Order: sequence, then structure tokens, then C-alpha cells
Amino acid sequence: MSAVSVSRTAGQSSGARRDQRPANGKAAQARRERRAAFWFLLPDTLGLFVFVAVPMILAIVLGFFRIDGFGTFDFIGFDNYVRLVGDPQFWSSVRITLLYLVGVVPAIFILGLGLALLVQQRLPFVGLIRSMLFVPYVISLVVVAMVWQFMLGERTGVLSRLAALLGMENVSFLGEPNLALAAVVVVTVWFQMGYYMVIFLAGLQDIPGEYYEAARIDGAGAWQRFWHITFPLLRPTSFFVVITATVAVITGGLDLIFVLTGGGPAGATTLLIFYVYEQAFLFGELGYAAAVGSVLVLVMLIWSGLMFAVTRGGRVDNE
Repeated sequence: MSAVSVSRTAGQSSGARRDQRPANGKAAQARRERRAAFWFLLPDTLGLFVFVAVPMILAIVLGFFRIDGFGTFDFIGFDNYVRLVGDPQFWSSVRITLLYLVGVVPAIFILGLGLALLVQQRLPFVGLIRSMLFVPYVISLVVVAMVWQFMLGERTGVLSRLAALLGMENVSFLGEPNLALAAVVVVTVWFQMGYYMVIFLAGLQDIPGEYYEAARIDGAGAWQRFWHITFPLLRPTSFFVVITATVAVITGGLDLIFVLTGGGPAGATTLLIFYVYEQAFLFGELGYAAAVGSVLVLVMLIWSGLMFAVTRGGRVDNE
């Protein structure tokens, strides 16, 4: 073998080793990233399994039993679900929950988006305005309910006195079935709109400013810029707001209702989640409450799946 061929072979082998080193480095880096991702995700995964998945499975299982609260478990099959179908109080709470949902979610969406558009502008003291709008959300909901109960109280409440000055005597915002649910809707919207304002504001700040500059050059007005640029590019944010607001409304009104109205008057504010609480902890029907809770979770899963299917997860058209 000549010296030329030997040197050529040595050069090829050294080049192959150099080509293998980056590949081996990339593979090692990928393994380290997967290992780091595993350890970062492990605590949240365990928390979701222990505090979400296991209770959901136990609730589904308990729905097939009659439980008296003293350790007695009697398997009754689907009797709790059959009872649920024929229970007028259950269907009444479903109707009230739907009315509450229709009243709260659109209002939260419109007000949250409107406030986000407002505080996005260069206004004096805009930071203070944002903070004041967000503060109610960080206050305990029990405290919020107590304050509003004082304001809406019959005769002694601030708003009741204002209504009397306007000629509306003996108005009981929390004591009349026709007004109590509307009052709860107003309190809920006031409490949550600051949080969704922040969510929408984050979505607005992700929209490139070049789009608006090009639209202004083309002569587009404020409404045209909103309808053709802002609203379409906010689809992922809007999807998140609708999903989270719906889940929060269906599952999160227990403490507010408990303090503000106690489910009254005459059951006018008995939401489905409050009905579950009554059956479990007031009447001792733990198995029946578990069945109602299982149906509630199933409905939310179906709703979320339909929203994902219809909106494609909130993706914009060019994704």
C-alpha cells in the first residue's frame, strides 16, 4: 500500500470520527433534555394523579353505592343515576346553573376584552387602573361575598338605600327569587373580570404592531382593525377564556352562594355544585352526591371536547 493511499484512508477515518462526534453530542443533549423534562413534569403529574384523577375515579365508584356517612356501603348499581333522572330538584339546579352560565360567561368575555383594550392604551395612571381592576380577584371570595351581602342587604344595604332614593321601595336584591340570581351574576362578573382582563391583555400584547401600522396605511378604521386583526388573532386567548370561565362558573360558585344567599330564596340560586354540597353534607347522601358530581364532570368533559373540535383548539387559520 502506497503512502498516498494510507494518508487518504487515515483522513477518511478521522473525518468520519469528526462527523460522529456532533451526532453523538446531539443524542446526549436530547437524552439530557428528556431526563430534565421527566423530572420537571413528575411533581405535577403526581399531584394531578393524587388530587384529581384518584378523587374522580373514587367519585365515579361511590356513585354506585348508598352511603350513610357512618361507614356503611351498600352496592345499589345504577339506582342513584335513575333517581337523578327523576329528581325535579336536580333539574331545577341544572336550569339555574345554565342561566347563571349564560349570564356570566358572555359578560366576562365582553368586559374582560373591553377592559384589556382600554388599559392597553397610553392612559394616565394606567398601571394603577390595571391593579385596581385586578385586585378583586386576589381577595378571598368569602370576603367578597360578605361585602356584597352587606351592600345588597334589604333596607340596610347601600344599594337598597340607593334604590329607595330612586323610588324603588322595599327592594330586596337577595330576598326575591327574580333578583337573587341576577345579583349573584353581577357579583361573579365583578369578581372575575379583572383576571380575564389580564389574560386578554397578554394576548393583545402578542399581536405584532406591524399589522396595525399596515392597516392604518391602508386606511382601515378602528373597528376594521379590531374585527380583521385583533379578534382573529385573539382566537387562542378567546378559546382559553371561554373554556376556563365555563369550568369556573360550573364548579366554582359554592363559597359565593354559601355566604351570599345559601342557595335561596326558595332555591333560586341553588347551582348544581351547591346541590352536590347539600346532598353530601346536609342530607348525608354521599353516594347520590357522587353520582351528581360524576355527571357534572362528564358534561364538562363533553363540553371541552366539543369546543376543541369546533374551534380546533383556538388555532388561527394560518397555523
